[in-house]
Amino acid sequence: MNKSYRVGIVGGTGMVGQRFATLLENHPWFHVTAIAASGRSAGKTYAQAVEGRWFMDTPVPANMRDIIVKDAQDVEGMKAEVDFVFCAVDMKKEEIRALEEAYAKAEVPVVSNNSAHRGTPDVPMVIPEINPEHTEIIHAQRRRLGTQRGFVAVKSNCSLQSYVPAIHPLMKYGVKDVLACTYQAISGAGKTFETWPEMLDNVNPYIGGEEGKSEQEPLKIWGKVDGDKIVNATSPSITSQCIRVPVSDGHLAAVFVRFENKPTMEQILEDWKNFAGEPQRLELPSAPKQFIHYFTEPDRPQPRLDRLLEHGMAVSVGRLRPDCQYDYKFVCLSHNTLRGAAGGAVLLAELLCAQNYI
Repeated sequence: MNKSYRVGIVGGTGMVGQRFATLLENHPWFHVTAIAASGRSAGKTYAQAVEGRWFMDTPVPANMRDIIVKDAQDVEGMKAEVDFVFCAVDMKKEEIRALEEAYAKAEVPVVSNNSAHRGTPDVPMVIPEINPEHTEIIHAQRRRLGTQRGFVAVKSNCSLQSYVPAIHPLMKYGVKDVLACTYQAISGAGKTFETWPEMLDNVNPYIGGEEGKSEQEPLKIWGKVDGDKIVNATSPSITSQCIRVPVSDGHLAAVFVRFENKPTMEQILEDWKNFAGEPQRLELPSAPKQFIHYFTEPDRPQPRLDRLLEHGMAVSVGRLRPDCQYDYKFVCLSHNTLRGAAGGAVLLAELLCAQNYI
């Protein structure tokens, strides 16, 4: 697939925006031609705008250092330089909704890392291996917006990207009840240990809004396109607790599952091993070769050891065993700013390009 796209990053100076920049530095299809951020960064070069607050392990991409940052509200200015944009802004939800819709109405497709449009019925919320067919709702969204090219597509919350992929291949057994406790890295809050020293030697049992997202968003992912909206699935019943832990990157989940038709452990392991989705079939540039990796060691997966598996785009699973209240329990891990945030959005954009929506 010989493709080349001019890409903008809206919200390019924040942690997820920086992650977008590093992921797109050598991307075979996507070439960053514009970066936008808040008014206080506008007019500076990208290198100047992130000086003293660059959170990545690698330096500012050389091919982006001298890009002059635009104001995120300058939709027309961005439109002139891009084929589509990634959006990772830090604003109030209603402001994000308005901004993303403004880009879409200006015929600039938006692939968003933000949560603002996840509940919008005609906005697809996609984990590319799980519900790639949801992108067909874009036709209905374009009718509503009155656009030819413009639309908004979103990726789901990073907290559920570790356990929903592990549950998905097992849905054929009738998953009834899920209990998921997530142990979430501080980068999920846009923080490092330098900027959040209170998290050293500490655990915070509350992450605002996260449990609702963890319980509700999977039902949209497992829902169905029906006319001009996506109708949420009614099952399984999911309950969660989301806890912030002193880890830099990587969200871990302890998962308990009850089935209508209980499979054997051997069946589950086989289903995980053989699971592949549209990104693997299409061989998209950011797709992991093996989406779900199962570790037989009793002390894996661990964030430090396993979060960068397949460039941080794979899901790691371990400790599958019977449970005395549910049928089975297991542990999952995903990299929250790669698979969970920017990397997941890049993979979604690749899927949208392969499907000819962009």
